[in-house]
Amino acid sequence: MKLPRLLRGPLGDDLRAAWPAWVVARGAVALGVLLAVVAVDELRPDGARPLQLDQGFFAWDAAWYRDIADHGYEGIGREGLRFFPLLPLLVRAVSLPLFGNVGLALVLVVNVAAFAAGVVVHRLVREETGDRALAARSAWLLALLPPAMVLVLGYAEAIAIGLAAGVFLALRRRRWWWAAGLALLAGLCRPTGVLLALPALVEVLRGWPGARDRVGRLAAVVGAPVGTGVFLAWVQWKFDDWSLPLSLQNTSDLRGGWDDPFTATWSTVRSLVSGGELGEGLHAPWIGLFALLLVVVFARWPFSYGVFAAAVLVMALSAENLGSIERYGLFAFPLVLALATVTADPRVERAVLAVSGAALTGFTTLVFVGAFVP
Repeated sequence: MKLPRLLRGPLGDDLRAAWPAWVVARGAVALGVLLAVVAVDELRPDGARPLQLDQGFFAWDAAWYRDIADHGYEGIGREGLRFFPLLPLLVRAVSLPLFGNVGLALVLVVNVAAFAAGVVVHRLVREETGDRALAARSAWLLALLPPAMVLVLGYAEAIAIGLAAGVFLALRRRRWWWAAGLALLAGLCRPTGVLLALPALVEVLRGWPGARDRVGRLAAVVGAPVGTGVFLAWVQWKFDDWSLPLSLQNTSDLRGGWDDPFTATWSTVRSLVSGGELGEGLHAPWIGLFALLLVVVFARWPFSYGVFAAAVLVMALSAENLGSIERYGLFAFPLVLALATVTADPRVERAVLAVSGAALTGFTTLVFVGAFVP
């Protein structure tokens, strides 16, 4: 039987490679939610449900994105300004044909974006390496690593990762204006999107002498900062303080302000060793894994990949509170490519994917019983 046109050629390869991982990941998250329900309803003496379990797809930050899409920034208070506008704007648009159902629109946008991110990552790895197995493994790991539960909930990471991978694909193809446009959207999506200017600068400087497309190259570098600047300019116009999206994120109950990465990391390790809070201590193994994978990125992938991953990690580790560092590491998607690179042995690959899927379920359970902040 002849395949539909969409499933033929390179795009068809990417779609077929990303689809199974996307489906399995949602099954793993659903199982994690079910285990959380059992743990709370059957094992807790008081039977009290944590808020996150009742919120479902809209737990933690997802509720903010839903409410911004529904009521706008002015309708939810200034604290909502720490959430960048791209996801709420998309959700608002998609909700129109859904009779204004913002919640359904948020779930659809995020999960479609997660599938698209897997497709783009698969294509990027295929073009960089020509290795079909490595590309497929990268898509599977992106979907199954424990922090990937936020690619199912109403978070902005699915869009941000897809845009970041798209920027790299455009940069490596020397499609500077495409890179600029995608980077601008990334700058509107998450505060860390602005860091895409660094790998863009690395790629732009290659072949700069004698280049005839310098305007496009410069546009690729400034795209992400312009996107972020547009949002900050709007905040200045509406609220008379452009710094609110950044200062609100640094309050004591969130990021906690700036710290040097070594002090923040040591605090997390000490918490793990001394039996501190479970959530805080669980960050330590991830930090160690990210550090090792960063070495692999610099050793095995183009320099721009390492620059981007390092910049994201440094920013994440520069907070007094390292909560949610796992999903920051997921946004530094070259780390996922590094893990795929070192798990090429079929037995290792199967073991890593099995452990990742099980850990994704466990991570989801911890999040929905309120023991861990995604």
